[in-house]
Amino acid sequence: MILYLDCDTGVDDAIALAVLLASPDVELAGIGTVSGNTSAGQAARNTLGLLALAGRDDVPVAVGEHDPLAGTYDGGATVVHGGNGIGGVDLPPPARGPIDARASDLLVELARARPGELQVLATGPLTNLARALLTEPRLPDLVAGVTVMGGAVRVPGNITGHAEANIANDPEAAAAVLAAPWPVTLVPLDVTMRHTFEEADRDALRAAGTPLPVALAALLGEYFDYYQPVLGVRRVPLHDPLAAGIVTGELVPDEAPLLGLRVECGTGAERGRIVADPGAGHPTRVVFSLVRPAGPIIRARILRSR
Repeated sequence: MILYLDCDTGVDDAIALAVLLASPDVELAGIGTVSGNTSAGQAARNTLGLLALAGRDDVPVAVGEHDPLAGTYDGGATVVHGGNGIGGVDLPPPARGPIDARASDLLVELARARPGELQVLATGPLTNLARALLTEPRLPDLVAGVTVMGGAVRVPGNITGHAEANIANDPEAAAAVLAAPWPVTLVPLDVTMRHTFEEADRDALRAAGTPLPVALAALLGEYFDYYQPVLGVRRVPLHDPLAAGIVTGELVPDEAPLLGLRVECGTGAERGRIVADPGAGHPTRVVFSLVRPAGPIIRARILRSR
């Protein structure tokens, strides 16, 4: 599988990246960053640092859009992901920087080079994907499929009562991506909030003793601290890793209907909400449940890479 990852590298993006790097059938052709959990520039630095720990300096990283299609970047989710997006952990500085191309241009270049083969995984706001659609209107014909972690369809949001962060940070971009005629799989809060890591999983990563799992264990600290009062237990949801595991095929959806979806793009309280609408554009595959618990599978995949 040839994959382009578009991310806003916070804590759960980092775990998702580790899953992809540990998956033998994934050729990670490129990574683009976008402002969300942290700024696009900081997300690129985080990504390059994680790749260096994994010994994967072959993967190109491009900085993408700092601001959403409408409005300006709001400063990120520092209370959840720490001031630098990865729990305040200082990774060793990477020996290289991002490439000169913008993330949207990298996506278009990869899609043109391997038409019909490229899979896209988006774990942040969808600004780069929307920009790429504007650059290359044929992009939906060139891309094999798009998997998006985002949205809240039947459950409350995590940034407002209705909206999930990745969609709410750029509703206009999300609307464009869901309306485009390519196969989209949405992995929303409906499923991601139900699959978690516990402290035992963090301990196992730390005990691995190799650079990337040890770093993941460290950056999970603030993430656990944030979610403990939210969930009432010391667990963290596996938002982005679920989407990564679904792309690789290790996580198998159970309930995953095709639904018409509409994104509310107004200025009121509904902004960023995803609404199931049978008359809305191209149907989206929405994952509501998995066949098996994701935590043990994700942990085993990362540790298998040692």
